[in-house]
Amino acid sequence: MDVTLLGTGAPAGLPRPDCPCAACAAAQGEHARAATALLVDGALLLDLTPGAAFAAARAGHSLAGVRQVLLSHPHDGPAVEVPAGLPQPGRVPDGRELALLTGHRVRAVALDAPGTGYAVTGPDGGRVLYLPPGGAPAGLEAPAEPYDLILADVVGRPDALARLRAVGAAGPTTDVVAVHLDHDVPPGREPARRLAAAGARAVRDGTTLTVGSYEDVPDVPRRTLVLGGARSGKSVEAERRLESFPDVLYVATGGSRSGDTEWAARVGAHRERRPDSWRTAETCDLVPLLTEEGPPLLIDCLSLWLTDAMDAVGAWDDAEWADGGERALRDRVRELTEAVRATRRTLVAVSNEVGSGIVPATASGRRYRDELGRLNAAFAGECEQVLLVVAGQALVLRG
Repeated sequence: MDVTLLGTGAPAGLPRPDCPCAACAAAQGEHARAATALLVDGALLLDLTPGAAFAAARAGHSLAGVRQVLLSHPHDGPAVEVPAGLPQPGRVPDGRELALLTGHRVRAVALDAPGTGYAVTGPDGGRVLYLPPGGAPAGLEAPAEPYDLILADVVGRPDALARLRAVGAAGPTTDVVAVHLDHDVPPGREPARRLAAAGARAVRDGTTLTVGSYEDVPDVPRRTLVLGGARSGKSVEAERRLESFPDVLYVATGGSRSGDTEWAARVGAHRERRPDSWRTAETCDLVPLLTEEGPPLLIDCLSLWLTDAMDAVGAWDDAEWADGGERALRDRVRELTEAVRATRRTLVAVSNEVGSGIVPATASGRRYRDELGRLNAAFAGECEQVLLVVAGQALVLRG
């Protein structure tokens, strides 16, 4: 079964008409995207969009053989003209299945938002799931058979992919392609990097995908370190990398700090951003977590872990530091990095980059700065991917 993407953009397309934003300004030429529409084996058209016939022709196809047109989401704006020869668009009621004379079967998938998802099974047994913009499946039950290809709003609704993974509908060999791409993703290489972290990818308009071909499925990095300064967006970046995965364990190394209202406000803001399916553990005992099997870990952050470790070895007292404290801290850092090297869990860790600014005025501040630099370097050495976040922009240092 072949699926041709006549468009891969949001319903208004990319660039949006009359939008002056940076993403729309950069979405020109080959980077422009028409509204998402899918042509399945030349016989089934999912979503009718303006210029569908011309888009098919540019991709080397014709709509002459289309026997069914199905709509997935409410259409805002003027009615789209149905090209001559095409059947009138329709919808399949949730939970019902439509059988085509071509041998394709289409089942309507209920969503948690307006619209309908479609699960298509081809004559060859290939399985495709197509979700509309802003939609995620509702009422999924485990275990589910994995789809060969999923086309969904991965950027706008990463939790949809997390739900599919939780029940087994998205497996290791499922090709996940992001569609309905809008101007809320920065221009340049950023969309591809974000999608790769979610185990997904984007393709250009006119691309034909052969269902069951897995060679292009991106590998999600096992270990990632996200560095950045204060309020740089490093925690948001780290959370974004795991938001399409279910059952993430968020490891908070800062504790609760009873009575500190500013700290409580920061913790509350972090919790509000996290998906409801994530669990939280407040601990600095990281080695056992890295040693155990389990869901992905998000450690936020190594800077506070180091503060706890330096407290424990008496690093702030020069005498204690010289009399075994420094050696004890080195042992702790080595034990942590060895656990990172050996872990089988997906890991994303956050740390502060503090070595690029003013030299601290106190000896203890300089000691902490130096030790954090050493910890970051040692931890980064065990990671497949290292990012530096500056002003909300992620720069890839490795991977």
